[in-house]
Amino acid sequence: MSKQSNNPFILALKARNLTVEIHHHSAYQIVLSNDTPFNSTIDGTLYERIHGFLIKPHVRHFCVAEKGTLNVLNIEPYSTIGLELSNRFKEEENEYIVFDSPSETNTFFGTEKESLDLKKIIDALIAKLPTTNYDERVTKIVDYIKVNYFQSDITPQTFADIVFLSPSRLASLFKQQTGSSLSKYLLWTRLRQAIFLTLSEKDRSLTDIAYDTGFYDLPQLNKYMYEMFGMPPKALKYNSDLIQIY
Repeated sequence: MSKQSNNPFILALKARNLTVEIHHHSAYQIVLSNDTPFNSTIDGTLYERIHGFLIKPHVRHFCVAEKGTLNVLNIEPYSTIGLELSNRFKEEENEYIVFDSPSETNTFFGTEKESLDLKKIIDALIAKLPTTNYDERVTKIVDYIKVNYFQSDITPQTFADIVFLSPSRLASLFKQQTGSSLSKYLLWTRLRQAIFLTLSEKDRSLTDIAYDTGFYDLPQLNKYMYEMFGMPPKALKYNSDLIQIY
């Protein structure tokens, strides 16, 4: 057995002067103001001068933050943190949670008073997760994906051959231990890398980035980016002032 903390599946961004059109996506999303309150319409209801919100996957929303900085965290719903957030929604019985003040945010995430530091929010989420004794075969697959995510010809049989299990048995084991399906884990890894390259190497074409991160073509990358984050990579590159990625 290999002892590891569960993969958090978090993509965290900082954005200045952000305005996005109404959209929805597959991830849990946490949006927090670093400084100035902002307005957001969530599931058809307008909330003014709020400090943040947490929404479930597929809830329609948009934000207007023409001044100040927003922290945006997208969390894969089948990850261990996604499942932990799902349990919180069972307690709240809502599709989303709005934070009207920094103190409400601190209380919800268990962070220091008046602190909206992004790293501390992430640390607080991860701290609630148990350390897992991963089966060595799962660890081997995770390590393989880290190195080979860009290969577009990866199939369930590819993984099965590495650890000498049937595709169905490996899929069951991986989902049981990580909280994510193999296909979702591979897709999330590719998307994180595609976004990193989009923001850090802005002279590169999006088509090249799509090919280099394991997607068949740019339309496929566009499709999954919009499904997961509510915007295509072109919007990240040209229409948003995204200043940091974790």
